[in-house]
Amino acid sequence: MKILILGAGVIGVTTAWYLAKAGHEVTVLDRQSGAGLETSFANAGEVSPGYSSPWAAPGIPQKALKWLFMEHAPLIVRPTIDPATVRWMLSMLRNCTKARYTRNKGRMVRVAEYSRDCLIALRAETGIQYDQRTQGTLEVFRSQKQLDNIGKDVEVLKAGGVPFEILDAAGCARTEPGIDASRIVGGLRLPNDETGDCHKFTTALAALAETAGVRFIYNVDIRGLRHDGRQITAVETDQGTYTADVFIGALGSYTPKLVKPLGLDLPVYPVKGYSITVPIINEARAPVSTVMDETYKVAITRLGDRIRIGGMAEIARFNMDLPPARQATLTHSVEDLFAGAGDQSQAKFWCGLRPMTPDGTPVIGRTGYDNFWLNTGHGTLGWTMSCGSARVLADMISGVKPEIDTTDLSIARYS
Repeated sequence: MKILILGAGVIGVTTAWYLAKAGHEVTVLDRQSGAGLETSFANAGEVSPGYSSPWAAPGIPQKALKWLFMEHAPLIVRPTIDPATVRWMLSMLRNCTKARYTRNKGRMVRVAEYSRDCLIALRAETGIQYDQRTQGTLEVFRSQKQLDNIGKDVEVLKAGGVPFEILDAAGCARTEPGIDASRIVGGLRLPNDETGDCHKFTTALAALAETAGVRFIYNVDIRGLRHDGRQITAVETDQGTYTADVFIGALGSYTPKLVKPLGLDLPVYPVKGYSITVPIINEARAPVSTVMDETYKVAITRLGDRIRIGGMAEIARFNMDLPPARQATLTHSVEDLFAGAGDQSQAKFWCGLRPMTPDGTPVIGRTGYDNFWLNTGHGTLGWTMSCGSARVLADMISGVKPEIDTTDLSIARYS
């Protein structure tokens, strides 16, 4: 089949790869000048199936009120609130029950674990390089209360068969020798998690996909979709009209605007995140893999000779400014745990819009239009879930039964 993918981030590129491997004729459109130049560009670098958790969780409403008044807050709400923001936030709050959290986390871990397996297989097949490491994730807790409250996460990990270790401060220091163990009381280690530079991966895979026959068309402004009420007939752009047999929406936070004229209400919201990237200047103090600072919701990741520090959730719609206060939070987290490991004077400050659903689970599957599919809404876990999401979508489009359950992943769950 002739397939047109809208979006060349890590989700669009992995989808193109698996569809091309399945024998389809694939074209990818993107407004940027290359692959992976928006949300995929400088994310935290985690491939963390075990840490796949929805932001909507029991106790989050109370925590959110506290966070709003913290100096280094993991959650920031800008004063301009529109109806779409209010609606999304209310929907997210409805998912903050124990039952919904358990259900949502379970299906997120299902996709993420499968995705990690797909990534391992892809790496073995292609030899792709992207500053990858396979040394796990360590979530660290600065208070005993945080450590005592990991029970619900441990239950889901056990149910999913995900290996984990609960460590005291000394155990954390054995795993991450550079960490200042006096700042923490313990941690939760997920040994099967990985790390890697998502942008390097996306650009490398795009090159491999081109070799496999995928056509990438960049610097194209996608303006809308034509349809006949049952099927999509064409994509309208500033460079003309493109047709195909099958169309896939993988535009991240911009997908809802694309599908709204079709009568599709897609609850994906652009939650802004930030990162800084610094060169390592003290190897002994640098992290070995990824350390998740639970207090500030900041991930500190080793990427080759660099440290990537990423996190926070800012409710600000499509605002892309770079306030110094956000950089200060990232700097505070890494310097408090790994003081002097990186050269902060050379920090590269970045922000991106994570396409988040109110239940945390991505939207993967067919829409109400026969030949229009979605692969979006991965939130902070696009890198983690990319290969698995792409593989199951490619299987569904190809008429192959996916290797995991996908019945609860499509937009139909919001009907």
